[in-house]
Amino acid sequence: MFVKILGRLDKILTFFEEWTLFITVMVALIALFINVVLRYGFNYTLAWSEELVREVIIYTTFIGCSAAIKERKMIKIDASVQLLPKLKVPLNFFSNIVTLIFACMMMYYGTLMAVMQYRTFQKTIILQIPLAYLYAILPLMGIMMFIRTIQIMHEDIQALRVEKQAGQA
Repeated sequence: MFVKILGRLDKILTFFEEWTLFITVMVALIALFINVVLRYGFNYTLAWSEELVREVIIYTTFIGCSAAIKERKMIKIDASVQLLPKLKVPLNFFSNIVTLIFACMMMYYGTLMAVMQYRTFQKTIILQIPLAYLYAILPLMGIMMFIRTIQIMHEDIQALRVEKQAGQA
């Protein structure tokens, strides 16, 4: 049952990550391209395109954290694992626990920040996007990172079980 839930969550999150990252990056690239053509071709610049690109970079960074966890591409220091290979399992477990704690902090403090922005009705300068929408990315990223880390931990535990069974046979 748990495996089915994780599998379905994986499909949903993968679809969400891939398509939202693709669409937002394409929109930003098109806006930036149009701005470059207008700037150098017609000596006219769009002020909003630079703000849009900045917001897309923020969005893709946070949503990309979840995709990085899924692909096991998070930055890690592995010198100690290379020196003492027996520490690989405990250090991976510790790293995953720290990631879970960070994800919980992002959910909690991100929600507080989004609520604060909602209460103050702040908006971006040019595009007039409510900052509450931008800050809502923080708890969303925390939830996605939490789910992805649970998936990775489950995969690691399953691999350890298979390894132990192979060692006993």
